Amino acid sequence: MAGSFEILKAGQDTFRFRLTDNDGRIVAVSPQFPNLKAVVAGINAVRENAATGFIVDHRNLGT
Repeated sequence: MAGSFEILKAGQDTFRFRLTDNDGRIVAVSPQFPNLKAVVAGINAVRENAATGFIVDHRNLGT
């Protein structure tokens, strides 16, 4: 089974989503969105960009 996006109430009128892996562990949590349409758009943006995103390593490796 693949991971899932879970939509949650973040406040009285705001929402957020979290991405969980196939074992139910939380992988990522979004910022707050002002409405359900915006949170769904945020999920779609993650879906579209995650597969093609670059990995940027910000660790200081002493080089």
